[in-house]
Amino acid sequence: MAESPGMRALVDALEEPALIVEGLIIGFANDGAKAILGSAIEGRDVRLAIRHPDALQHILSGRDGEVDVTGVGEVGRSWRIVVRDVGQGASFVRMIDRAAALAAERIRVDFVANASHELRTPLSTVIGYAETLADDSTLTPELRAKFTNTIRDEAARMLRIIEDLMSLSRIQADRFVEPPELVRVDEIVRTAIANASNQPAAAQCKIEAEIPEALPAVKGDQGQLLQVFDNLLSNAVRYGCDNSAEAIEVTASATARAIVVTVTDHGPGIAREHLPRLTERFYRVDAARSRGTGGTGLGLAIVKHIVERHKGALEIKSEVGVGTSVSVRLPIVS
Repeated sequence: MAESPGMRALVDALEEPALIVEGLIIGFANDGAKAILGSAIEGRDVRLAIRHPDALQHILSGRDGEVDVTGVGEVGRSWRIVVRDVGQGASFVRMIDRAAALAAERIRVDFVANASHELRTPLSTVIGYAETLADDSTLTPELRAKFTNTIRDEAARMLRIIEDLMSLSRIQADRFVEPPELVRVDEIVRTAIANASNQPAAAQCKIEAEIPEALPAVKGDQGQLLQVFDNLLSNAVRYGCDNSAEAIEVTASATARAIVVTVTDHGPGIAREHLPRLTERFYRVDAARSRGTGGTGLGLAIVKHIVERHKGALEIKSEVGVGTSVSVRLPIVS
Protein backbone atom coordinates (compact mmCIF):
# COMPACT_ATOMS: atom_id res chain seq x y z
CA MET A 1 0.00 0.00 0.00
CA ALA A 2 2.80 2.45 0.90
CA GLU A 3 4.22 2.04 -2.59
CA SER A 4 0.91 2.80 -4.32
CA PRO A 5 1.53 5.82 -6.55
CA GLY A 6 -2.21 6.39 -6.97
CA MET A 7 -2.86 6.60 -3.23
CA ARG A 8 0.15 8.86 -2.70
CA ALA A 9 -1.05 11.15 -5.48
CA LEU A 10 -4.48 11.30 -3.85
CA VAL A 11 -3.04 12.20 -0.46
CA ASP A 12 -0.64 14.78 -1.93
CA ALA A 13 -3.47 16.41 -3.90
CA LEU A 14 -5.38 17.33 -0.72
CA GLU A 15 -4.81 20.76 0.81
CA GLU A 16 -5.77 19.62 4.30
CA PRO A 17 -3.43 17.33 6.28
CA ALA A 18 -3.85 13.69 5.20
CA LEU A 19 -1.96 10.44 5.71
CA ILE A 20 -2.14 6.69 5.18
CA VAL A 21 -1.69 4.55 8.29
CA GLU A 22 -0.82 0.86 7.86
CA GLY A 23 -1.20 -0.96 11.14
CA LEU A 24 0.73 1.27 13.51
CA ILE A 25 2.96 2.85 10.87
CA ILE A 26 2.42 6.02 8.86
CA GLY A 27 2.91 4.85 5.28
CA PHE A 28 2.97 8.31 3.76
CA ALA A 29 1.73 11.80 4.50
CA ASN A 30 1.18 14.97 2.50
CA ASP A 31 2.87 18.32 3.14
CA GLY A 32 -0.05 19.52 5.26
CA ALA A 33 0.28 16.58 7.66
CA LYS A 34 4.06 16.98 7.83
CA ALA A 35 3.68 20.65 8.70
CA ILE A 36 1.39 19.77 11.63
CA LEU A 37 2.85 16.49 12.85
CA GLY A 38 6.51 16.70 11.82
CA SER A 39 8.50 16.52 8.60
CA ALA A 40 9.88 13.00 9.29
CA ILE A 41 6.67 11.18 10.25
CA GLU A 42 6.62 8.77 7.29
CA GLY A 43 7.65 5.31 8.45
CA ARG A 44 7.14 6.18 12.11
CA ASP A 45 4.69 4.84 14.67
CA VAL A 46 1.47 6.86 14.44
CA ARG A 47 1.26 6.86 18.25
CA LEU A 48 4.39 9.04 18.34
CA ALA A 49 3.03 11.52 15.80
CA ILE A 50 -0.56 11.75 17.08
CA ARG A 51 -0.74 11.55 20.86
CA HIS A 52 -4.42 12.33 21.32
CA PRO A 53 -6.21 9.22 22.76
CA ASP A 54 -9.58 9.81 21.02
CA ALA A 55 -7.92 10.43 17.66
CA LEU A 56 -5.74 7.34 18.02
CA GLN A 57 -8.71 5.19 19.03
CA HIS A 58 -10.51 6.05 15.77
CA ILE A 59 -7.40 5.73 13.60
CA LEU A 60 -6.41 2.36 14.99
CA SER A 61 -9.92 0.91 15.09
CA GLY A 62 -9.73 -0.20 11.47
CA ARG A 63 -13.24 1.17 10.88
CA ASP A 64 -14.70 4.22 9.17
CA GLY A 65 -15.45 7.06 11.57
CA GLU A 66 -14.76 10.62 12.58
CA VAL A 67 -14.17 12.52 15.79
CA ASP A 68 -13.67 16.15 16.82
CA VAL A 69 -10.54 16.68 18.90
CA THR A 70 -8.50 19.58 20.24
CA GLY A 71 -4.76 19.71 20.70
CA VAL A 72 -3.37 17.56 17.88
CA GLY A 73 -0.14 19.14 16.64
CA GLU A 74 -0.83 22.43 18.42
CA VAL A 75 -2.30 23.29 21.81
CA GLY A 76 -5.86 24.56 21.49
CA ARG A 77 -6.22 23.83 17.78
CA SER A 78 -9.41 21.95 16.85
CA TRP A 79 -9.64 19.27 14.18
CA ARG A 80 -12.17 16.85 12.77
CA ILE A 81 -10.33 13.55 12.25
CA VAL A 82 -11.96 11.54 9.43
CA VAL A 83 -10.89 7.91 9.08
CA ARG A 84 -11.69 5.66 6.10
CA ASP A 85 -10.74 2.00 5.71
CA VAL A 86 -8.95 1.60 2.34
CA GLY A 87 -8.30 -2.12 2.64
CA GLN A 88 -5.22 -4.25 3.20
CA GLY A 89 -5.09 -3.15 6.84
CA ALA A 90 -4.63 0.52 5.92
CA SER A 91 -6.60 3.61 6.86
CA PHE A 92 -6.89 6.95 5.09
CA VAL A 93 -6.85 9.80 7.64
CA ARG A 94 -7.88 13.40 6.93
CA MET A 95 -7.51 16.27 9.40
CA ILE A 96 -10.08 19.02 8.78
CA ASP A 97 -9.31 22.32 10.50
CA ARG A 98 -12.37 23.41 12.48
CA ALA A 99 -11.09 26.87 13.49
CA ALA A 100 -13.24 28.72 10.94
CA ALA A 101 -16.35 26.69 11.77
CA LEU A 102 -15.88 27.22 15.51
CA ALA A 103 -15.28 30.96 15.01
CA ALA A 104 -18.46 31.22 12.93
CA GLU A 105 -20.41 29.36 15.61
CA ARG A 106 -19.07 31.69 18.31
CA ILE A 107 -20.10 34.70 16.22
CA ARG A 108 -23.58 33.23 15.77
CA VAL A 109 -23.99 32.49 19.47
CA ASP A 110 -22.71 35.94 20.46
CA PHE A 111 -25.00 37.59 17.92
CA VAL A 112 -28.09 35.77 19.19
CA ALA A 113 -27.17 36.59 22.78
CA ASN A 114 -26.57 40.27 22.00
CA ALA A 115 -29.75 40.60 19.93
CA SER A 116 -31.77 38.92 22.69
CA HIS A 117 -30.30 41.27 25.28
CA GLU A 118 -30.96 44.37 23.18
CA LEU A 119 -34.60 43.39 22.65
CA ARG A 120 -35.21 42.11 26.18
CA THR A 121 -34.49 45.46 27.83
CA PRO A 122 -37.14 47.56 26.03
CA LEU A 123 -39.57 44.63 26.00
CA SER A 124 -39.32 44.30 29.78
CA THR A 125 -40.04 48.02 30.10
CA VAL A 126 -43.07 47.76 27.81
CA ILE A 127 -44.47 44.79 29.73
CA GLY A 128 -43.89 46.42 33.12
CA TYR A 129 -45.60 49.70 32.23
CA ALA A 130 -48.43 47.95 30.35
CA GLU A 131 -49.15 45.73 33.37
CA THR A 132 -49.19 48.76 35.65
CA LEU A 133 -51.61 50.56 33.36
CA ALA A 134 -53.86 47.51 33.22
CA ASP A 135 -53.83 46.72 36.95
CA ASP A 136 -53.68 50.10 38.69
CA SER A 137 -56.83 52.17 38.25
CA THR A 138 -55.58 54.87 40.66
CA LEU A 139 -52.90 56.27 38.35
CA THR A 140 -53.15 59.98 37.68
CA PRO A 141 -53.62 61.17 34.08
CA GLU A 142 -50.07 62.53 34.16
CA LEU A 143 -48.59 59.15 35.11
CA ARG A 144 -50.74 57.37 32.53
CA ALA A 145 -49.47 59.75 29.85
CA LYS A 146 -45.88 59.21 31.01
CA PHE A 147 -46.26 55.42 30.95
CA THR A 148 -47.89 55.34 27.51
CA ASN A 149 -45.18 57.61 26.09
CA THR A 150 -42.53 55.30 27.50
CA ILE A 151 -44.26 52.27 25.98
CA ARG A 152 -44.40 54.03 22.62
CA ASP A 153 -40.71 55.02 22.75
CA GLU A 154 -39.51 51.56 23.79
CA ALA A 155 -41.66 49.88 21.12
CA ALA A 156 -40.17 52.24 18.54
CA ARG A 157 -36.70 51.32 19.78
CA MET A 158 -37.44 47.60 19.34
CA LEU A 159 -38.75 48.30 15.86
CA ARG A 160 -35.53 50.14 14.93
CA ILE A 161 -33.44 47.21 16.16
CA ILE A 162 -35.53 44.69 14.21
CA GLU A 163 -35.40 46.82 11.05
CA ASP A 164 -31.61 47.12 11.32
CA LEU A 165 -31.27 43.37 11.91
CA MET A 166 -33.38 42.67 8.83
CA SER A 167 -31.36 45.19 6.82
CA LEU A 168 -28.09 43.60 7.93
CA SER A 169 -29.43 40.16 6.99
CA ARG A 170 -30.37 41.35 3.48
CA ILE A 171 -26.99 43.02 3.01
CA GLN A 172 -25.12 39.87 4.02
CA ALA A 173 -27.30 37.77 1.70
CA ASP A 174 -26.25 40.03 -1.20
CA ARG A 175 -22.57 40.28 -0.26
CA PHE A 176 -21.44 38.18 -3.25
CA VAL A 177 -23.87 39.79 -5.70
CA GLU A 178 -22.34 42.56 -7.80
CA PRO A 179 -24.16 45.91 -7.38
CA PRO A 180 -26.56 46.33 -10.30
CA GLU A 181 -26.23 49.90 -11.59
CA LEU A 182 -24.10 52.99 -12.16
CA VAL A 183 -24.86 55.59 -9.50
CA ARG A 184 -23.95 59.20 -8.76
CA VAL A 185 -22.31 59.38 -5.34
CA ASP A 186 -22.57 63.18 -5.21
CA GLU A 187 -26.36 62.99 -5.53
CA ILE A 188 -26.58 60.25 -2.91
CA VAL A 189 -24.48 62.23 -0.42
CA ARG A 190 -26.59 65.37 -0.95
CA THR A 191 -29.74 63.36 -0.25
CA ALA A 192 -28.17 62.01 2.95
CA ILE A 193 -27.25 65.55 4.03
CA ALA A 194 -30.85 66.68 3.48
CA ASN A 195 -32.08 63.70 5.52
CA ALA A 196 -29.68 64.48 8.36
CA SER A 197 -30.62 68.17 8.38
CA ASN A 198 -34.19 67.17 9.25
CA GLN A 199 -33.13 65.38 12.45
CA PRO A 200 -34.06 67.29 15.64
CA ALA A 201 -30.47 67.18 16.90
CA ALA A 202 -29.23 68.86 13.70
CA ALA A 203 -30.84 72.12 14.77
CA GLN A 204 -27.94 72.63 17.21
CA CYS A 205 -25.22 72.61 14.57
CA LYS A 206 -24.76 73.08 10.85
CA ILE A 207 -23.62 70.69 8.16
CA GLU A 208 -20.98 72.08 5.80
CA ALA A 209 -20.53 70.23 2.51
CA GLU A 210 -17.87 70.33 -0.19
CA ILE A 211 -19.26 68.00 -2.85
CA PRO A 212 -18.00 68.55 -6.42
CA GLU A 213 -20.54 68.36 -9.21
CA ALA A 214 -20.61 65.28 -11.42
CA LEU A 215 -18.18 63.01 -9.62
CA PRO A 216 -17.31 59.89 -11.65
CA ALA A 217 -19.87 57.10 -11.53
CA VAL A 218 -19.48 54.04 -9.37
CA LYS A 219 -21.14 50.67 -9.74
CA GLY A 220 -23.40 50.41 -6.75
CA ASP A 221 -26.71 49.81 -5.07
CA GLN A 222 -28.24 53.27 -4.65
CA GLY A 223 -30.41 52.32 -1.67
CA GLN A 224 -27.54 50.70 0.19
CA LEU A 225 -25.13 53.57 -0.46
CA LEU A 226 -27.73 56.04 0.78
CA GLN A 227 -27.99 53.88 3.90
CA VAL A 228 -24.20 54.19 4.37
CA PHE A 229 -24.19 57.98 4.32
CA ASP A 230 -27.47 58.25 6.26
CA ASN A 231 -25.88 56.20 9.04
CA LEU A 232 -22.60 58.14 9.03
CA LEU A 233 -24.36 61.52 9.10
CA SER A 234 -26.84 60.33 11.70
CA ASN A 235 -23.93 59.32 13.96
CA ALA A 236 -22.21 62.66 13.37
CA VAL A 237 -25.36 64.58 14.27
CA ARG A 238 -26.04 62.36 17.28
CA TYR A 239 -22.57 62.71 18.80
CA GLY A 240 -21.10 65.84 17.19
CA CYS A 241 -23.75 68.50 17.77
CA ASP A 242 -23.27 69.17 21.47
CA ASN A 243 -21.62 72.49 20.68
CA SER A 244 -23.62 74.77 18.41
CA ALA A 245 -20.41 76.56 17.40
CA GLU A 246 -19.09 73.42 15.69
CA ALA A 247 -20.05 72.10 12.27
CA ILE A 248 -20.22 68.68 10.70
CA GLU A 249 -18.07 68.62 7.58
CA VAL A 250 -18.82 66.43 4.57
CA THR A 251 -16.26 66.31 1.77
CA ALA A 252 -15.98 64.29 -1.42
CA SER A 253 -13.14 63.97 -3.88
CA ALA A 254 -12.07 61.73 -6.75
CA THR A 255 -8.71 60.10 -7.40
CA ALA A 256 -7.76 58.16 -10.49
CA ARG A 257 -9.32 55.01 -9.07
CA ALA A 258 -11.80 55.93 -6.36
CA ILE A 259 -14.22 58.40 -4.86
CA VAL A 260 -13.58 59.27 -1.22
CA VAL A 261 -16.35 60.69 0.95
CA THR A 262 -15.45 61.84 4.48
CA VAL A 263 -17.79 62.81 7.32
CA THR A 264 -16.11 64.70 10.16
CA ASP A 265 -17.56 65.84 13.46
CA HIS A 266 -16.02 67.76 16.35
CA GLY A 267 -17.70 65.83 19.12
CA PRO A 268 -16.11 64.14 22.14
CA GLY A 269 -14.13 61.70 20.03
CA ILE A 270 -13.44 58.01 20.64
CA ALA A 271 -10.54 56.48 22.58
CA ARG A 272 -8.03 54.55 20.49
CA GLU A 273 -8.80 51.17 22.09
CA HIS A 274 -12.41 51.28 20.87
CA LEU A 275 -11.67 51.97 17.19
CA PRO A 276 -11.00 48.36 16.03
CA ARG A 277 -14.38 47.23 17.43
CA LEU A 278 -16.67 50.01 16.23
CA THR A 279 -18.03 47.96 13.31
CA GLU A 280 -18.95 44.99 15.50
CA ARG A 281 -22.67 44.37 15.91
CA PHE A 282 -24.08 46.00 19.06
CA TYR A 283 -20.68 47.37 20.12
CA ARG A 284 -21.07 50.76 21.79
CA VAL A 285 -18.48 53.11 23.27
CA ASP A 286 -21.12 54.70 25.51
CA ALA A 287 -24.09 52.34 25.71
CA ALA A 288 -26.29 54.64 27.78
CA ARG A 289 -25.83 57.62 25.48
CA SER A 290 -26.27 55.52 22.35
CA ARG A 291 -29.59 54.12 23.56
CA GLY A 292 -30.68 57.52 24.83
CA THR A 293 -30.17 59.07 21.39
CA GLY A 294 -31.87 56.24 19.53
CA GLY A 295 -28.84 54.23 18.43
CA THR A 296 -29.23 50.49 17.84
CA GLY A 297 -25.53 49.56 17.85
CA LEU A 298 -25.83 48.20 14.29
CA GLY A 299 -25.24 51.29 12.14
CA LEU A 300 -21.50 50.91 11.56
CA ALA A 301 -21.83 47.14 11.10
CA ILE A 302 -24.30 47.87 8.29
CA VAL A 303 -21.93 50.47 6.82
CA LYS A 304 -19.02 48.03 6.91
CA HIS A 305 -20.89 45.24 5.10
CA ILE A 306 -22.27 47.57 2.42
CA VAL A 307 -18.83 49.04 1.74
CA GLU A 308 -17.33 45.55 1.52
CA ARG A 309 -20.02 44.50 -0.96
CA HIS A 310 -19.02 47.51 -3.12
CA LYS A 311 -15.34 46.45 -2.92
CA GLY A 312 -14.60 49.68 -1.09
CA ALA A 313 -12.79 50.59 2.11
CA LEU A 314 -13.89 52.13 5.40
CA GLU A 315 -11.52 54.16 7.58
CA ILE A 316 -12.34 55.58 11.01
CA LYS A 317 -10.08 58.11 12.73
CA SER A 318 -10.83 59.70 16.07
CA GLU A 319 -9.18 61.60 18.89
CA VAL A 320 -10.69 62.20 22.30
CA GLY A 321 -11.66 65.85 22.68
CA VAL A 322 -11.12 66.57 18.97
CA GLY A 323 -13.72 64.58 17.05
CA THR A 324 -14.21 61.71 14.62
CA SER A 325 -13.66 61.35 10.91
CA VAL A 326 -15.08 58.48 8.84
CA SER A 327 -14.03 57.97 5.22
CA VAL A 328 -15.63 55.72 2.61
CA ARG A 329 -13.60 54.87 -0.50
CA LEU A 330 -15.54 53.49 -3.48
CA PRO A 331 -13.86 52.27 -6.69
CA ILE A 332 -14.61 54.20 -9.88
CA VAL A 333 -15.91 52.32 -12.90
CA SER A 334 -13.02 51.96 -15.33
